Amino acid sequence: MTNFPVINLERLNGEERKATMEKIKDACENWGFFELVNHGIPHDLMDTVERLTKEHYRKCMEERFKELMASKGLEAVQTEVKDMDWESTFHLRHLPESNISEIPDLIDEYRKVMKDFALRIEKLAEQLLDLLCENLGLEKGYLKKAFYGSRGPTFGTKVANYPPCPKPELVKGLRPHTDAGGIILLFQDDKVSGLQLLKDDQWVDVPPMRHSIVVNIGDQLEVITNGKYKSVEHRVIAQTDGTRMSIASFYNPGSDAVIYPAPELLEKEAEDKNQVYPKFVFEDYMKLYAKLKFQAKEPRFEAFKASSLGPIATI
Repeated sequence: MTNFPVINLERLNGEERKATMEKIKDACENWGFFELVNHGIPHDLMDTVERLTKEHYRKCMEERFKELMASKGLEAVQTEVKDMDWESTFHLRHLPESNISEIPDLIDEYRKVMKDFALRIEKLAEQLLDLLCENLGLEKGYLKKAFYGSRGPTFGTKVANYPPCPKPELVKGLRPHTDAGGIILLFQDDKVSGLQLLKDDQWVDVPPMRHSIVVNIGDQLEVITNGKYKSVEHRVIAQTDGTRMSIASFYNPGSDAVIYPAPELLEKEAEDKNQVYPKFVFEDYMKLYAKLKFQAKEPRFEAFKASSLGPIATI
């Protein structure tokens, strides 16, 4: 199998721009994932985010996690667990309004650093959406606009730790799923691995790489591109040694944004009406996803085809 795609964003500024854009296009069409280096987020900021995230887990979450797993009897399971994940998480919301000040147990330095990090990730997400527009032949800003509800996009971060697991063959760190939202930017542990994606019916490791950002396509981009770019199933394998840090930021449509395939792409891609993805309100999709996250995405799309909001305007 070909190597996992790694994109050097600095190369967009020189003679290698065309080749780099082609590499991004190939990654979006054939992998649904790629890894970014030289993305513009300062390495010292990433180091601070990592240090404070790991300190926070050790001080505030590790003991709680152990108690929870013991209370559920997960450490002594004999058969595969299919309704729980071996992860310790908390969620930060940045847009439309931040909840960082409301999250308990975070020290002031951590709140400040996460706000700074989130702003930089938000800008990088918007830069990537414009690169995707360029590759798709859409006008600059189209995807950002498509995500814009009455209050702008929804943007948040899931901070997760995957502690050592005594029976990783029976308990997943995170069960297989696709991501419901738009574009996902992940800052992951560079020493402890575990993230895998499904490609050609095989699970492939997403390699840990220092100071990189892993990007993946969510269900909403699959709909807007009418399947040209696809969200890809992925999972986290629990490890027997080491705690894996994962900071995943989700740049998603606003809750009332209406999502549908870009008309320009329909003209090129879909002669047959059956190949057209549905039209729906993002919040409605999320309600369905909450019930069916760990199941195949296709029935979710089909459910909205049956109750579509009506025809898609053509140009």
